[in-house]
Amino acid sequence: MGLLLRATRVGAVAVCGLAMATSTGAFGSSEAAAAVAAPSKGSPLTAIPGSLPVTTDTNTGIHTSSRMSVEIALAPNHAAEMKAQLAAVYNTRSGQYQRWLSKGEFTARYAPSKAREEAVAAYLRTSGLTVVKSSSPFLVRATGSSRQVSAAFHTTLSNYVDKHSVHYFSNSTSVKMPSTLAGSVLGVIGLSNTVREQSQLMRAKTGKAAKSGEAPNSTAPRSKVSCETGYPTATTLFNNVNNGVGFPFGYGGGPGCSGLTPSQTNSIYGAPHDGSRAKGAGVTMAVFELSAYQSSDINTWVKKFYGAKKVAPLVNRTVDGGPLNPSCPVGDTCPPKYNGYSGDIEVDADIEMQLAVAPDAKRLMVYNAPNDYTGQTELDEYGQIAADDRAAAISSSWAVCENDAGSAVVQAENTIFEQMALQGQSMFGAEGDTGAFSCIRSDGTTIPNVLDPPSQPWVTSVGGTSLESDNPGTKARPSYPNGVETVWNVDNLCNTSASEGGRTGYFWCGEEGAGGGGSSQFWGRPFYQHAPGVNNPGTTYGNGTTQCSLASAGTPCREDPDISANADEYTPYSEYCTGNAGTPYSVCGTFSSNQPVPGWFGIGGTSLSSPLWSAIAADRDSYQGHRTGNINPLLYLVDNINPSRYFHDITGVRQSTDNNGLFPTTRGYDMATGIGTPKMTPLITDGRWR
Repeated sequence: MGLLLRATRVGAVAVCGLAMATSTGAFGSSEAAAAVAAPSKGSPLTAIPGSLPVTTDTNTGIHTSSRMSVEIALAPNHAAEMKAQLAAVYNTRSGQYQRWLSKGEFTARYAPSKAREEAVAAYLRTSGLTVVKSSSPFLVRATGSSRQVSAAFHTTLSNYVDKHSVHYFSNSTSVKMPSTLAGSVLGVIGLSNTVREQSQLMRAKTGKAAKSGEAPNSTAPRSKVSCETGYPTATTLFNNVNNGVGFPFGYGGGPGCSGLTPSQTNSIYGAPHDGSRAKGAGVTMAVFELSAYQSSDINTWVKKFYGAKKVAPLVNRTVDGGPLNPSCPVGDTCPPKYNGYSGDIEVDADIEMQLAVAPDAKRLMVYNAPNDYTGQTELDEYGQIAADDRAAAISSSWAVCENDAGSAVVQAENTIFEQMALQGQSMFGAEGDTGAFSCIRSDGTTIPNVLDPPSQPWVTSVGGTSLESDNPGTKARPSYPNGVETVWNVDNLCNTSASEGGRTGYFWCGEEGAGGGGSSQFWGRPFYQHAPGVNNPGTTYGNGTTQCSLASAGTPCREDPDISANADEYTPYSEYCTGNAGTPYSVCGTFSSNQPVPGWFGIGGTSLSSPLWSAIAADRDSYQGHRTGNINPLLYLVDNINPSRYFHDITGVRQSTDNNGLFPTTRGYDMATGIGTPKMTPLITDGRWR
C-alpha cells in the first residue's frame, strides 16, 4: 500500500497549518449562535489543504465502487480557547494545573456547532450522498458510489500499483468543497485505502531452547541455566536467514527460558516496594486492539506469576462489531485475514505487559474494533475510549507510518487525543520496530518516517532498547545492568548499508528489528518538548512540504520517541498465547504449541515497551491518588530538573550498538531512545513539581 515511494510529499500539505488557523478564526464564541447556510449550486470552491497525496506509483485508471463510505473531519469550535486550556492544565504554575474536564464536557465546549454540522450534511445530500450516523460530532459520515463521492469533492479517484505489486486506490487530484464550508473542514477520510494499522512486535527467529551441554552461537558467556543462551551474533543470524540454520535460544526466568518474568522486569527498572498502591490499585487501564484474543490465555499467565487465586480484571469493550463480527465502513471489506484472531499475539502481549507492571489495577479495558483499510474503525475506537473516559492510562501497539496515514486521518485523531489530554487520560503508542524507517512494515518503502499515532503531540511515543549481553537467568530480582542497555538494533544490522551478510541493511531493519524514531512530517514541536539534546543535528524544521507541514515554516518538528524501554526480541518478555480450531487466523495457533513449554515464548518489539510505560503511569496515578494526565509534560520537566534520578540515559558511550539505523544515541535526548528508560520508583512516588 505504498502511497508514497519517495521521501518528499510535495506541495499538498504545505498550508495545512493555515487550515487550523482559519478554523480558529471561524469558530469564535459566536459560532454556535450563527446560522450557517448550505452553499448553493455553483458556489466558489476551495481546495482542502493537504488533500492531495503525491505518489510516484503507477496510476492504472479510474477507481470505481458501487458504494463507499467517507467521513468529513470538522475542526473543533473555539480552537484557540482549547489550545490555551491544554497549556494551562499542564503548566505546574497555573491555577488550572491538572483540573481535568469531566466526561462529556469536551464535546459540550468544543464540538462544532449544529449549524456547521448540518450545513456540511446538507451539502453532501445535495451532492447525492446519503448522510448516516457517525461515531462523533467531529465527523460527518456519508455513503455513495465512487462517482458520487468524486463529484461531491470535485476530485478523481484512481487505482495505483506500487513497486511491490500492491494495489490500492487514492484521490489523484485535490479535494475541493464550497468556500463557505472548506475553512471548517480538516480533511476527508476514506478517499484512500492505505491506512491499515500494523502491530509492532517481534519474536525471536527460533523457539528451540538450548539443551544441556549445547553451546550457543554467541559471544556472550553461557548462562548457568541449561536452556538459556547468550545474545545471537550477526554470523548466527546470517546463517539462519540465508541458509536456514537454526540456533538454540533462551532468556530469562519464564517457563522454558521464554523471557523476563514480571518480577524481573520490575526489578530491572527499579519498581518501588510499596504494596498495591504502587501497583495500579484503583486505576483503570486500557489497551487499543484490532484483534480477538482468548481471556483464558491471560488468566493462565496471571495465575503462573501471581498465584492460583488471581484473576485478570478484564473488561471487553467492542466497537463497530469488533474483529469477530465486523461492521465495517461501506465498501471496506475488512478482510478476515486481518481480523478474527489474526493479532492475538499482539493483544496478549499488550495485556500481559500492563499486568506485569500494574498487577493490582482495578480493571483493564480491552477496546476492540475491526481492522479496516481507511482508518474509520480506528477513529471510532479511539473516539470511544475518549468518550467513555474510564481509562486513565491507555496503550496502543497498532500504527501506520505517517506517509500512509495522510493529513485528514492524523488531524481527526489529534482532536481525539486533545480530548484525552484535557480529561487527564495518558495515551501511549509503540514507535515501531524497523528503526528510522517506519514505512517498511506499512508499505515496504525505506524513507525515514515515524509512526502515527505515536508521533501525535498528545501521545507518548515509546521507543525500544536492548539488554543485550545481560541475561538474568532465573534470578527473581536482578539489578539494572549499568552500561549494558543499548538502543535496540540487533547486532547493528539495521542501517543504510547496501550489504549486510548478503542483504541490505534495510532488510535487517524489518527482519530483526530496531527501535523507531525520527521527526514528524506533520507535527511541530509541542510546547513541552524541551530538554538537553532535543535540538540536535537531526532536528528538522517546518518547510511547508515534507517537514512538520501542519506547523508554520521554520518551526522545529516533533521528535520521537519520547522515552523507551527494553523491546529486543532477544532480551524478551515471557508471553503465553495459544490458538486452536476455534480461533480463526490465530498467529499463536501456528507455532506456540511447539514451544519447549507449549504456549510460552519470548516476545519483543515496542509493542511491549509501550504498555510497560502505560502501566508505570497507572502505578503513578494509584500512588498519587489522582490522574497524572498525558505524561509527556511531566517527563520533560523532570528531565530538565534531575535526569539521572528519573531515567537511564542511553548514551552509546563505549557501546557497539549506538544507533537505530539512522539516528545515534547520545547524552541527553536523542531520536533513537528519547529521554531514556525508566527508573520506576521516583517516577511513581515523587510528588508535584512547581
